[in-house]
Amino acid sequence: MLIVEPGAFRTGFAGGGALHRSAALPAYEETVGPVRTGLPDSDGKQPGDPAKAAAAILTALDTKETPLRLPLGNDAADAVLAHLSASIEETTEWEAVSRGTDFDD
Repeated sequence: MLIVEPGAFRTGFAGGGALHRSAALPAYEETVGPVRTGLPDSDGKQPGDPAKAAAAILTALDTKETPLRLPLGNDAADAVLAHLSASIEETTEWEAVSRGTDFDD
């Protein structure tokens, strides 16, 4: 199994004809609003090369031990590494509590 976690690639996903959006909901304006407005403006400017992404996927699938997750693109790798760092920090902070939940001997 392979889970691909792509960043921004020039695939036409953000192109004018590809986006069919519903009406904006005020409750989501703060979180979704920037994506709704920024996505169309990013079309054709994404840093990711789809041919290189496809080659990377095939390489991962052709290895002896396929990774479970494969972030593609600098933006995706940065996001995954930031999440992992935050998770390590949080787990370390709560490690004593986590380890204190087994039955006493």
